[in-house]
Amino acid sequence: MRTRLGCLSHKSDSYNDFTAILPDKPNRALKLSTEEATRWADSFDVLLSHKYGLAAFRAFLKTEFSEENLEFWLACEDFKKTRSAAKLASKAQRIFEEFIDVQAPREVNIDFQTRELTRRNVQEPSLSCFDQAQGKVHSLMEKDSYPRFLRSKIYTDLLSQTQRRLS
Repeated sequence: MRTRLGCLSHKSDSYNDFTAILPDKPNRALKLSTEEATRWADSFDVLLSHKYGLAAFRAFLKTEFSEENLEFWLACEDFKKTRSAAKLASKAQRIFEEFIDVQAPREVNIDFQTRELTRRNVQEPSLSCFDQAQGKVHSLMEKDSYPRFLRSKIYTDLLSQTQRRLS
């Protein structure tokens, strides 16, 4: 037990091999240019829209034990693509129970008013029922986690690795 707890207390944001963000392909080569990785610093949405940017950000959030925010945001993005009315209600309930409800297993940090509005929205789900909560979480990540990610060893190591490949 002490060993397990000890490894939790040594959270590291260092990345040496980047295997967690590599594609699941046999060659597993990271096809990322320095220019692409540098562009992630332009805006949070640029980072989220890039496959490797999203993976690197997720890996960073895991080191901070706060990946639930990104997972919620991604679940909402997937939810908005739902076309079946039958699936809409069950997906909405699952997202609510997993991320929004008080004491949810991966509860995101949102204010009481947003939580209650979302609770009411889920009673009659629509593709926009999580918009306010998703916006709050996006804003929180953009203002808090994203600047730390840009200063993190994960990001700076990744930039260094892409620059070394050019030399």
